[in-house]
Amino acid sequence: MNIKDIFLRRLGAAALALTLLMNAAPLSAYAVNDSEGDGASASDSTDNTAVTTADNDSSVTALASNSPALDATAALLVSPDSGMVLYSKNADQKRYPASTTKIMTALLTLENVSNLDETVTSEAVDFENVTADSSNAGILLGEQVTVRDLLYALMLPSANEAAYMLARHVGGSWEQFVDMMNDRAAELGCTGTHFCNPCGLHEEDHYTTAHDLYLIAKEAMKDVTFRDIVSTVQHRMAKTNLHEERIIYTTNQLIFSSFQPWSYANCLGIKTGHTSQAGNCFVGYAEYGDAKLFSVVLGCSDSSKEYPSVAASFTDTKKLCQWGFENFTSKTLARQGEEVTYTKVKLSTDTNQLLLTAKADVVALLPKDLDVKALELVEDIPEEVKAPVKAGDPIGTATYRYNGTDYGTVELVALNDISRSTVLFYADKLSTFFQSMVFKILLLAAAAFFILHIFTGLVFGGVRRRRNRRKMRSRYNDADYQRRRRRK
Repeated sequence: MNIKDIFLRRLGAAALALTLLMNAAPLSAYAVNDSEGDGASASDSTDNTAVTTADNDSSVTALASNSPALDATAALLVSPDSGMVLYSKNADQKRYPASTTKIMTALLTLENVSNLDETVTSEAVDFENVTADSSNAGILLGEQVTVRDLLYALMLPSANEAAYMLARHVGGSWEQFVDMMNDRAAELGCTGTHFCNPCGLHEEDHYTTAHDLYLIAKEAMKDVTFRDIVSTVQHRMAKTNLHEERIIYTTNQLIFSSFQPWSYANCLGIKTGHTSQAGNCFVGYAEYGDAKLFSVVLGCSDSSKEYPSVAASFTDTKKLCQWGFENFTSKTLARQGEEVTYTKVKLSTDTNQLLLTAKADVVALLPKDLDVKALELVEDIPEEVKAPVKAGDPIGTATYRYNGTDYGTVELVALNDISRSTVLFYADKLSTFFQSMVFKILLLAAAAFFILHIFTGLVFGGVRRRRNRRKMRSRYNDADYQRRRRRK
């Protein structure tokens, strides 16, 4: 076999080795994963159910027709079960909150004081920043009041001295308490809030948004004591060292008297607020059957069109909630234990499908004319799971969506146990190894070594053959060698 044939054969072997290498370690293994490249279309979904108010206010977005035209400069109506915003008007614009600030003061107090019957003695510092004409509960210097009564004084008559007493008691000083307020707001996801005091008296750098107030109120309403306080019309404060028993009343006109035409029986709180800079503000909560609503109105007039003696913050809140309950109804999207969807199962000989059920009931407010069956189920579950699986194992979630609006999300769990096949398990381990990067690197190294070996053979084999030919020629030309050949 001549040198040319040898070279071509070894070059062909090298090409074959390179082909095998590329098949074992495809380029996609080293490329950036682009399986989620269609992000633009996913984020550009539009809520086609949104409409504007009857007066075509471009700052308003509402999820049903005939939404009310409000006096408020900023407003929000939210279904807490799904987090769905039913109505929004400048909800992310910074506004002065006035005494709705006290929701955060009450929340931090309840989170940090375990014994609500412990007493706090008022000090001069508690009155330094409280103006004579601002709301108060008549607490005197040196008076000893329980934390519980201070909370009622804070939330019903909106007592500013109670705010400073609680702030000092919880934070060591009211300044340190304000730092706690801002930290807690950030933890709750508030992005447009900054507090300067615990009561809401006006300061230029003391602001929030309607959306942030909803987040704070929603967290506070998780506390049973807070819910009881804000739904109370009147409270009898206990006798103190400086006062006999006294009754304090709420400033919430929606619950103050059920005989007034502006009252609202479905309202269960939460907090009023007013300064000349902030206008009239109200953070509300209402229930109707299984349906729940949080409302926020900021910057309202001192009197409403319907009832001149009542601030527009109350009539706006009533309008919003009534509109919400009239146009949306509470519907069950999923029931606990109900089969929702399924996914594939690996490594089991029992079955190749796993049924997924709702971990808990999911109830949400939907437009009354929207059928639950019309909702799209957007699944966030793995394409397959590996056995073993136990009943109740969390697998993923599913969101009920319509025209870009999410109405509720259900957590999905495994319906039943699924055992694992030992044979399939070890076969999968072996298959995973052969598909792993470690195996591909080893294969790459082996192929590189093989190619190097072939290349070395081509180079050094040719050198050896040339050396042997030179040696043979030198031997042939040697005089002694020629004489030996002639003797023979």
